[in-house]
This record gives sequence, C-alpha cells and structure tokens, in this order.
Amino acid sequence: MTVTFRTLAGASLLVALMGSASAQTSITVATVNNGDMIRMQRLMPEFNALHPDIKVNWVTLEENVLRQRVTTDIASKGGQYDVLTIGNYEVPIWAKQGWLMPLENLGADYDQADLLPQVAQGLTVDGKLHAVPFYAESSMLMYRTDLLEKAGLKMPENPDWDFITDAAQKMTDKGAGIYGICLRGKAGWGENMAFLTSMNNSMGGAWFDMEWKPQFNGPEWKQTLDTYLKLMTEYGPPGSSSNGFNENLALFQTGKCGMWIDATVAASFISDPKESQVADKVGFAPSPVRKGGSNHGNWLWSWNLAIPATTSKAEAAKTFVAWATSPAYTKLVAEKDGIANVPPGTRTSLYKNPDYLKVAPFAAMTLTAIESANTQKPSDKPVPYTGGQFVAIPEFQAIGTAVGQQFSAALAGKATADQALAAAQALTTREMTRAGYPKK
Repeated sequence: MTVTFRTLAGASLLVALMGSASAQTSITVATVNNGDMIRMQRLMPEFNALHPDIKVNWVTLEENVLRQRVTTDIASKGGQYDVLTIGNYEVPIWAKQGWLMPLENLGADYDQADLLPQVAQGLTVDGKLHAVPFYAESSMLMYRTDLLEKAGLKMPENPDWDFITDAAQKMTDKGAGIYGICLRGKAGWGENMAFLTSMNNSMGGAWFDMEWKPQFNGPEWKQTLDTYLKLMTEYGPPGSSSNGFNENLALFQTGKCGMWIDATVAASFISDPKESQVADKVGFAPSPVRKGGSNHGNWLWSWNLAIPATTSKAEAAKTFVAWATSPAYTKLVAEKDGIANVPPGTRTSLYKNPDYLKVAPFAAMTLTAIESANTQKPSDKPVPYTGGQFVAIPEFQAIGTAVGQQFSAALAGKATADQALAAAQALTTREMTRAGYPKK
C-alpha cells in the first residue's frame, strides 16, 4: 500500500492556485487589424499587471470581415464576443435595437467630459454612451512635399479636384515605381464607398433625394466616378481594386504614392521615421473640393469599443473598455511609443497638450477636419439622411457594399463607369423598395 503525504502548506498553495484560476474571467475582444489596435495588443502586459483576474482573448480581423462577423453575431444573439470594435455607423442603430449595453461609471479617472463633443455625440443614445471611442478620424490629403516641388507645384490652401488630377499626372513616374495618387479601391461600404461617398458629397452629390430615390443617374455621381477612374487607372498603382486603407498605407510609407486621400489617423504612421521611409517629406492639406465649392466631403468616423447585451461578463468587459479608452492609456502609449502615436481624435485635452502639438504637425488639421465634418448635412442638396461617408440607415451596410462591388469592378476594367452607375441605380432602387422606402 502506498501512502501519500501532503503538507498543510502544500495543500494551502494548491487551494490558492485553484482559487486564482477559477477567479479569472476570460473575455473575447473582436477588433480590426489597424495599427492602433495592433499596438493595443502589444501593450496588454500593462493591462494584465493591473487586472490579473481578467484574461483577454483577441479575434483580429480585416475590416470587411470584422463588420460581417460582429453584425451576424449580434443580430443573431450569438454571444461569441464580450467586446466589439464597431463604428459610429452601427452604434446608434444597434443601441436602439437594445443590442448594446449603456456604458456608465467608467471610473473616477475616466473623465468622460474630455471626450470630443462631436465624437461623443455620435455614440450617445437617450443621453447615454453606448460605446466609447478608441480613436476617431476625419479625412485629409496627405502628399509628398518633395514630389510636389519637383513637379513645379504648390499645394493650395483648399485644393480642388482639378488640381489633384494635374498634380497626380505630374507626380507619376511609373518607371521609378512612383504613382501620383493612391485611393481606396477595395469593395465595401466602409472601404471604397467611404471614400467615394465623401468624394461625391464634395462634388455636390447625394445618395438619395428627399423621396429616397437613388441619385446614381445624376451628373454628380457621373463626375465623381469618371474623375476617380481617371485618377486611378492613369496615375494609380496596379491592382488598386484590391487596395484598402492598410494596403495604401504600406504603399505610401515605402515611397510609392505622391498623394493619398484617406483617414487622418494615417498621419502619425506616415510621419513616423521608424515606420515610414518618407517621414520627413510629408505634407497635409484638407480633402479636396469641387472647383468653386466649399464642401470638402470630409468624413467623421470613430472606431469604438462596445459591450453587447448578450455578454455574461459585463464587468470584466467594462474594465477592459475603460482601460483601453482612458487618459491613462493615452499616457501609456506616449511613454512607450512617443506622444505622436497616441490614438487621435477622441479627447479635447490631447489637442491642448503642447508636447503633442510640437511633434504632431498634423494635429491642428486633424482637429479642424473632425470638428468641421457635417454629419447632419453631408450634402449641399437637401437629403433625408445623416452620416457623412455613409447613410445612417440599417439597409446601407448591404447596399453600400453591393454598390462598392460595382465600382470596384469598373476600376478593375470589368465594366464601364456608365455600366457601374446603371447597376448601382438599379440595385439600390430594388433594395430600397424592398425595404419599404419611402417610410412614413
């Protein structure tokens, strides 16, 4: 017979270990594969040290895939995720459906009043935040100062699309692998259609008239798509119909783009000498207008952290969400990676911080773009919707992606501009009629 002895101390240690393991709460966070989110994952040891009782599991996805999966999960009450990375498009729609938990009591040091009012407003339903911003952005023109000078041009204070076309032509040197302009071509309501909707707003166009009739058969969308296709086919990089934000970021950082019109959040990445080969040759300007116009079409977007109502781990999820969007996290990024790399566009205090303003030449323009983005009246025309680079109705996610596929096909040479616009008009009319528009 074998007799096993266990000391009291050993038994106590075993009980303590078992208790510690059982007390740890595991949460799953779904997020997008953008640079700021990747940085957050790298900084998780700091969170783990503060909260050893919470284990964070990551699901990191490309933008279109993330949107599809979290939308499917929350609509079906699947409960796969405890924290969602979603945009200001989804937040008010999902909150009204009761799909998101209101976020209150985020901690004494959270300083909710410091959130930029324009950003917080888009996340507030019935007086309560239903998501908190991790970073926010508008759009701007980023360009190579050396290539513009070589082309004999000077960037106007408010560039128009004619100037952009001229500059793109003069900055292109395909033999050297330099393309005058890089723009989104990848199909998706938040990919190519974010850019093209904004561009169309700047051209004086709209998605719908006041009777909810699609406007793709109008002159503004024709001018938008013709200009876009000319820029991209004549002066853009090959394979651009597959390029989204991350692909164009890589192209610009490696010196292959003369100009890039996209999210203001890109500014810190292209001007960081650790990441960008052209960091000392970058300039910034407002998003273009049409000749004689004043609507820049600059969008307002925020990537936000939200907690689905289906989670059974709300407290742990809220602890993580509060940490990742707090002033303390901003300070942590500044200490680890430099203050120029803190998540932009969320807090008023950042744009009053002289240390940030000194190292971020894009700061003032970013703030101006965010504060001037008119999401309540995105078009010069009267429209029945809000949203800027998207239309704030539930149906837009599917319709926007379907239209984006038509325009991406035109960019890839599989359809003409007229064919793509006719298809967009037909499919949007069909889907809006099916959805019961115009609604009383």
